[in-house]
Amino acid sequence: MDEILRQISAILRATWKHRRLGMLFAWIVGAIAAGAILRIPDRYEASARIFVDTQSILKPLMAGLAVQPNVDQQIMMLSRTLISRPNVEKVIRMADLDLNIKGKAEQEALIESLTQSLKIQGVGRDNLYTLSYRDTDPARAQRVVQALVSIFVESSLGNKRQDSESARKFIDDQIKSVEAKLTEAETRLKEFKVKNIEFQTTEGKDSLGRFAETNNLLTQAKLELREAEQSRDALKRQILGDNMGRGGDSDGAGVSMPELDGRIETQKRNLDTLLQKYTEQHPDVLNTRRVIKELEDQKRREVAELRKAAATNPALLAGSGAASMELKRSLATSEAAVASLRARVSEYESRASRQKEMMKTAPQIEAEYVQLNRDYDVHKKNYEQLVSRRESAELSGDLDSTGSVADFRLIDPPRASSSPVAPNRMLLFPGGLVAALAAGLFAAFTASQIRPVFFDAKTLRDVTGLQVLGTVSLLPNEARIKQERASLRRFIAATAGLFVSYGAGIVALSFLAKRAAGA
Repeated sequence: MDEILRQISAILRATWKHRRLGMLFAWIVGAIAAGAILRIPDRYEASARIFVDTQSILKPLMAGLAVQPNVDQQIMMLSRTLISRPNVEKVIRMADLDLNIKGKAEQEALIESLTQSLKIQGVGRDNLYTLSYRDTDPARAQRVVQALVSIFVESSLGNKRQDSESARKFIDDQIKSVEAKLTEAETRLKEFKVKNIEFQTTEGKDSLGRFAETNNLLTQAKLELREAEQSRDALKRQILGDNMGRGGDSDGAGVSMPELDGRIETQKRNLDTLLQKYTEQHPDVLNTRRVIKELEDQKRREVAELRKAAATNPALLAGSGAASMELKRSLATSEAAVASLRARVSEYESRASRQKEMMKTAPQIEAEYVQLNRDYDVHKKNYEQLVSRRESAELSGDLDSTGSVADFRLIDPPRASSSPVAPNRMLLFPGGLVAALAAGLFAAFTASQIRPVFFDAKTLRDVTGLQVLGTVSLLPNEARIKQERASLRRFIAATAGLFVSYGAGIVALSFLAKRAAGA
């Protein structure tokens, strides 16, 4: 630590030795700095404030009907991209800054200068923007700001109209393409329906549902037929009671009973079919013979009952009586009903058989129909959406053309300041003084390093590496002391003069600034 302090002390003593040179450099640099500060041209600032009102009454009214972009975000993006090269070139033309340009280099320099000098700043979050520009000519600065304000307002409106037209043209092209696909899908679906018209029903049921419905109708028709046959057979038994009462075959073989006779005939045909395949001892053959025997026994019993009823009811024996005529008319009605129901059962059986055959190919046809219908629905949905968006785009374009979505209000028109705003000489002068003092200190230090002086034997020995035999001290006399004091006073006076000069300059500048502001 002592060694460091000793070195610092030696450097300061060496620098102090060249203080007169340092003060000379300080005065020279101070004079140059003061002259340079005074020669800096005054710059005047022109500014304007614009308020962008995005809270239009049309926004809630047109919600859901027109596409409403984020106006706040658009204005913010516009403010950030306003100072671009095309806009700067437009500002140069509008403000007549290109009248004195003589070459490409001067034009590029002017564009670069404007790009760096033009400023647009947002004030808080209230859509309030300040446009400013500084120039040595206040009138020229005002023209530049006026041009920038015009570009700021026109750029927003122009971009909106261009975007609306582009969106409408794109949607129209897409509608034409989707409309062609929709027409093609409709044609395919129509041709499929015509080709497979028998699969279509008004209820929209599938083949399985239609088959189940037909099967239910067939079952119901068979039940009604059976009921009609039983009613008809009952009427026949009453009419045939006359013959039965007169005596017929004891076993009833000569008596006609259609229901039992039909069942017996069916079982006999079934027996013939089984005998062609099996022997007499086969269980199915034995069972069929048993059923036939039971039916024949049942017929004999019913014939016996009819004969007994005919014997106890003599009125039925009169074939020409009124009761007999009524029974015959009822029998004719029953026969007609039975014939009608048989035709219905036959139709339902044919329909069920045909639908059963159609069910084999129905899944593939239904799958093709579903695919065609799905394609048609997709194209139709896309077409309807595009048409809706085209209408929305047209409303949006009309809404933009009204200019009411974002209202640009010029709060403060472009105006140039009466007094210069730059340079700030009140701040530059103290900086010049500090620079002068730093230059003088650096000059003195550099001189001490170029022509070093040793103030003790140890430093001399360390630097030269030689053995110091001894030192001789200088005892100053009264004349030397006076000379040193006079030199110190001159140095102090020179330093004070430098401070006083800069202080007087600052006071003069302050006075002139107040006078200009008062004027």
